[in-house]
Amino acid sequence: MEAVTETHIEELPRLFKGKVRDVYEVDSDRLLLVATDRISAFDVVFSEGIPEKGKVLTRTSNKWFSMITHIPNHIISTHPERELPFLSRYPETEERAVLVKRLRRLDIECVARGYLFGSAWKEYLEKCEVCGVKLPPGMRQAERLPRPIFTPATKASSGHDENVPFEECIRILGDREIARIVKETTLEIYTWAHNLLWERGIILSDTKFEFGVDREGQVYLIDEVLTPDSSRFWSRETYQVGISPPNYDKQFIRDYLETLNWDKKPPPPPLPKEIIEKTIARYKEIERIILSL
Repeated sequence: MEAVTETHIEELPRLFKGKVRDVYEVDSDRLLLVATDRISAFDVVFSEGIPEKGKVLTRTSNKWFSMITHIPNHIISTHPERELPFLSRYPETEERAVLVKRLRRLDIECVARGYLFGSAWKEYLEKCEVCGVKLPPGMRQAERLPRPIFTPATKASSGHDENVPFEECIRILGDREIARIVKETTLEIYTWAHNLLWERGIILSDTKFEFGVDREGQVYLIDEVLTPDSSRFWSRETYQVGISPPNYDKQFIRDYLETLNWDKKPPPPPLPKEIIEKTIARYKEIERIILSL
């Protein structure tokens, strides 16, 4: 099966091509999001796609969106072909596209972390803190934090996102109340999902959310939710403190890339077929668990 790395819907103008999603304008109030099979790591998009990854992301996000009810989300329809019949001419969009509200996206990555890993681990080694949050000394890689923390990051259109303290998040958003809402919502959803997955033998190490606001200032959950692209999932059975735990997300690709002599700048190295196959197998396994919730 070939990966879908590009979409071209002639009836709609494409507003934006992200690392994974293509965003099309339907009208002044609606957008069409299409999740491709593009894969990025260290904020670099690779030439190869991961076949069916976009479908996994879309089905997984739709499941979580249907379960999170205490904050509105941007979904209008998970079957956009009913509103846009011409999509039948684009079979590559099937199970990849959602019709969503057009909102003003907040320019901050809202990250919740329950474990010391990734960029947080590197920052902790330097400062014994993460995004201005002081942590106990002597912690080890992948160790569970005393409590989940909010570690916002700037959204980079190119290059690497950068972790910032909460006060900088307030400055970027320009509204202390909205910053409070996204922080509290991020931690609330993370804690709820962590506990839910824990019962299924899965550890949700960390996750990233995005939010938007409408003309009245109402905050919405947008983009993708708790997918293997936006989250780190570990198995409780194989989890150990002090190592990079076996995972169900693209950490597998990151770990492979760390073995190469690559400066993490474009152009990216080619991804071997074995790495591609093992990646989608991990994505599908965590999808199976999430869809069974």
